[in-house]
Amino acid sequence: MLVLGVPMLMLGNSFGSHVHDVYTQLDAGTLEIEPPSESVAEWPVVGERVHTAWNNMATDLPEALKRNEMQVKALSKKLLGAALNGAKAMMLLFGAFVIAGVMMAFGQSGIQALRRVFTRFVGEAGGVKLQALCTGTVRSVAVGVLGVALIQAILFGLGFMLIGLKTAGVLALITLFIGIIQVPALIVAIPVIAYIWMGGDGSTAMNVIFTIYFIIAALSDNVLKPMLLGRGVDAPMPIILIGALGGMVSAGFIGLFIGAVVLALGYKVFMNWVGEAPASVQQ
Repeated sequence: MLVLGVPMLMLGNSFGSHVHDVYTQLDAGTLEIEPPSESVAEWPVVGERVHTAWNNMATDLPEALKRNEMQVKALSKKLLGAALNGAKAMMLLFGAFVIAGVMMAFGQSGIQALRRVFTRFVGEAGGVKLQALCTGTVRSVAVGVLGVALIQAILFGLGFMLIGLKTAGVLALITLFIGIIQVPALIVAIPVIAYIWMGGDGSTAMNVIFTIYFIIAALSDNVLKPMLLGRGVDAPMPIILIGALGGMVSAGFIGLFIGAVVLALGYKVFMNWVGEAPASVQQ
């Protein structure tokens, strides 16, 4: 609870606070954007254009907001709703840790009850096999995919907070999402490292330290998965991706976790049932 829960609440609070502040400033017309540093213009290919657009927004933001007043207000309301939903989802996730701890205390009796239910459906031998299949699949997805993605998001989030990024919570959620759908976390790490060197105000030594930290955090899944799982997740990655995206559409942030587990479990049970077809049918 201390290692995972507290950082999750901190990142969730950072996300909600940042979005709420942006909404308040947009609504009051007081939002200010810091002008870019000169190093932004030195970025390859897009540096000058990004620097010009950024500088124009920083020096003439009220006029830009006035020209797009209706769109800005609609967007700000959506951002506020996203902040509230994100904070709610974080609290639900934290509560899930508590409930999981209680369930673990009665895990053995729960396993026996579940095995009896499966036995009534598919017989004694099939019930034991189905129970083991469900347990292994849920454990593989929960630990090998969701758990690793959560740990990576917390590592990145703490790093974002240490370097003083106001959007630490937002970027941590993005890291969590791309981790669940099995996209390399370097996609987030590389822009942040570029920001540290080109837009940050830290010393060279601190920049080197944070660069190494984010690279290690981005590559940590290569070590965490073998440690936590022992072998690859026994379900195709497209199944995990479709389950996570479908769960998010239907149930919001918490659906990322539920959808991936449910669809992977359904896939494994279905394929196991197909694999047990009579030999004459298989031929």
